[in-house]
Amino acid sequence: MFSRDIGIDLGTANILMYVKGRGIVLNEPSVVAIDKRTNKPLEVGEAARRMVGRTPGNIVAIRPLKDGVIADFEITEVMLKYFIDKIKVKGFMTKPRILICTPTNITSVEQKAIREAAEKSGGKHIFLEEEPKVAAIGAGMDIFQPSGNMVIDIGGGTTDIAVLSMGDIVTASTIKMAGDSFDTEILNYIKKKYKLLIGERTSEDIKTTVATVYKGSRDEEITIRGRDMVSGLPKTITINSEEIRESLQEPTDNIVQAAKNVLERTPPELSADIIDRGIILTGGGALLDGIDQLLSEELKVPVVIAEDPLACVAEGTGRMLDHLDKLPKKKLS
Repeated sequence: MFSRDIGIDLGTANILMYVKGRGIVLNEPSVVAIDKRTNKPLEVGEAARRMVGRTPGNIVAIRPLKDGVIADFEITEVMLKYFIDKIKVKGFMTKPRILICTPTNITSVEQKAIREAAEKSGGKHIFLEEEPKVAAIGAGMDIFQPSGNMVIDIGGGTTDIAVLSMGDIVTASTIKMAGDSFDTEILNYIKKKYKLLIGERTSEDIKTTVATVYKGSRDEEITIRGRDMVSGLPKTITINSEEIRESLQEPTDNIVQAAKNVLERTPPELSADIIDRGIILTGGGALLDGIDQLLSEELKVPVVIAEDPLACVAEGTGRMLDHLDKLPKKKLS
């Protein structure tokens, strides 16, 4: 059996893997559960995510990626190896070539860490490509023409904003404000206003079920449970969409400002193209209610959510796997 090429969306919140000829074969949370006494991994992916906030003292659920880059090298290696073994792509005597997506502004040290982790996990040649470029391809944009395309990729750890033309990035920006930041803001808002401690998973549930960032877009309520900071006892409260909109004002303002900064640095001819074509939203954060309306209103440009925003980067790696040999040699490990 021959090994197959793999495309990896190495996300802070989720990892997606695309295998050439098979499509997206894996979509799991970027979490590893470790037994602190033995330092051995117990669970990886979805099984480990279910343990977050619910483990005894000797078991800790770790997210080894932070802000789109590796925060814990050894745990990332364990996680990647587990997932690559799970999708069964290694040949009898051969290793797969791997294309991995990274934020636009990561350092050469961070790039080296990603390469090494992928090599130690069983990759033969490692290619790195910038995430917004791959996301745009996955969203169906034709970035290889001499015209401007703009993509805003709101992931778990970072938001990547880029204007593309002729197959490359013209102007770009990456900010550490994305899905995880939304969860943290919601958690802190409830802690401050209601003196109630909630966990990461509850915060994420609030974000997906009632949160909005555009006034009047959603009017729903959710009942949540947590620990009262005053009495120390379990407590139940009900919160609504408008409250959550207020709590998310700061991170969404930062994303809007970053997008404005990118547009201000864009050549006028490409700006004209963007007004015609609009901006494509990709990544899990694109599913946040009202984010497209907010960006469209603030940027004065049409904003469209990609058909399957969560899978855009993985789909983009799949399309790029057909052209791995044409990628610049400097991308090779």
